[in-house]
Amino acid sequence: MYFRKEYVVKNRLEELRKLRGIKQEDLATALEVSRQTVGSLENGRYNPSILLAFKIARYFQMSIEEIFIYEEESKSEK
Repeated sequence: MYFRKEYVVKNRLEELRKLRGIKQEDLATALEVSRQTVGSLENGRYNPSILLAFKIARYFQMSIEEIFIYEEESKSEK
């Protein structure tokens, strides 16, 4: 048996957007992506490129680490 690490990236994008009263469509326009991309990011179906992560951090005037939470999970395998 060995352990394989899986990496999960969670984010606070929806929380931050709603706190500031920003619509998905408006955020998408500011980031130069589609509204569907913003929705996919918020729902964890899509992880941003490093460039998009920097754009998001700049938009919210926060660090990437304050928005995106990187977690390691160990999975056992036989």
